[in-house]
Amino acid sequence: MRDSSKQKKYFVLDTSVLLHNPTALFSFDDNEVVIPFDVLEELDKFKKDTNDVGRNARTVIRHLDQLRQKGHLSEGVEWNGHHGLIRVAMEHTSVPSLNEAVPDNRIIAAAWRLKQENKPVIFISKDINARIKSDALGIAAEDYESQKVDYESLYAGFRELVVESTVIERLYNEKRIAVTGTFLGKLDPPLSPNEYVLFKNVDAPDDANKTGLARYVPSTGSVLALTRMKKACFGILPRNLQQIMALDLLLDDDVQMVTLMGTAGTGKTLLALAAGMTKCFNEQRYERLLVARPIMPLGKDIGFLPGSKDEKLAAWMQPIFDNLEFLLTDRRVHSAESANVEAKLKQLVETGKVVLEALTYIRGRSIPHQFMIVDEAQNLTPHEIKTIASRVGEGTKIVLTGDAEQIDNPYLDANSNGLSFTIEKLKSSDLVGHVTLERPERSSLASLVVKEL
Repeated sequence: MRDSSKQKKYFVLDTSVLLHNPTALFSFDDNEVVIPFDVLEELDKFKKDTNDVGRNARTVIRHLDQLRQKGHLSEGVEWNGHHGLIRVAMEHTSVPSLNEAVPDNRIIAAAWRLKQENKPVIFISKDINARIKSDALGIAAEDYESQKVDYESLYAGFRELVVESTVIERLYNEKRIAVTGTFLGKLDPPLSPNEYVLFKNVDAPDDANKTGLARYVPSTGSVLALTRMKKACFGILPRNLQQIMALDLLLDDDVQMVTLMGTAGTGKTLLALAAGMTKCFNEQRYERLLVARPIMPLGKDIGFLPGSKDEKLAAWMQPIFDNLEFLLTDRRVHSAESANVEAKLKQLVETGKVVLEALTYIRGRSIPHQFMIVDEAQNLTPHEIKTIASRVGEGTKIVLTGDAEQIDNPYLDANSNGLSFTIEKLKSSDLVGHVTLERPERSSLASLVVKEL
């Protein structure tokens, strides 16, 4: 029931919100959700698309059709038993300075009309410019916050603790330290499953040789010393602590989902591919290595690409090919062997041991017994990552990699993208592990560019 002391609010939803998350219709509790008629017109344009935008448009239309069976949408239909209403607004009021020929302006005008009626109205949009226009008109405007996290305080997957030297000695001697004992004291916040702890000696906190590295495993009630520290993985040696942590998670079969966040050059994709190649080809733990990326261009799109599906994908998958070729190259000798490497890679692809896929083709599939890498996951919405992860079948490990500071999707940012959301929401599960990689290792120039530009 509605709290009588609580004033009902009117949330006017922009098309971008519903295309981002079709369940946004039902995210406003006991308030009134207003859908301007122009939003229906825009949904109608998108519904024929075969991508996730088209599917979301069709989902919203189905939701509205189901509500229509309960009452007149023009009058408002209660959906949750708590006086929450969803209404289609048929009318709008002319707004000074806004060109009514622009659909976005007519949508804003629906919010303007409610404001003129002294209703507590809030305009919800993923479109930054639309929010700016609304704010300029004195209309409260907000982003869709239901699936947002605070990127500045995002879970990093590790922490540092300054302890007495006896604690580090105990870790090395016994290979574990109980979390509930007196050695670690009260940790705030408590350790998350698979979180790493770097123990530093209180007498020499800057001495890297007097540290200990461990991972919290809830089933043991302890942090366990890492057994694989500087071991090579498919010819790749970790170059810093975060890379050591990442490989530890990637090579642990009990951790079924790994998320890796980091700026360009930190080794996210290379480490994931190296672990996948090791698990699939050396250990034969998984049947194949599946690598998928969202089709999201940087800068201006080059438009139509000729050829078969595989030929079209080649342009988008080139960064993956580059990393795979690097892993297949014998880096102990400095000889030209590109033809041999290309032949090896072509054979792996042709035999189905390595599958490169656009995420467009993932929906509806079941993916068992595979090592699956989703690269550039920061360009996906939380709903899209949920859809992808729900495809994972028995015996499959999924790895999400990305950089929240390099987002090409116009409706996502560091706080609302699917990778950031997944990291924060799943950190309490012992099936999931995360590491934020901080130091670029690609080259000296790459490190300089990331730092200064």
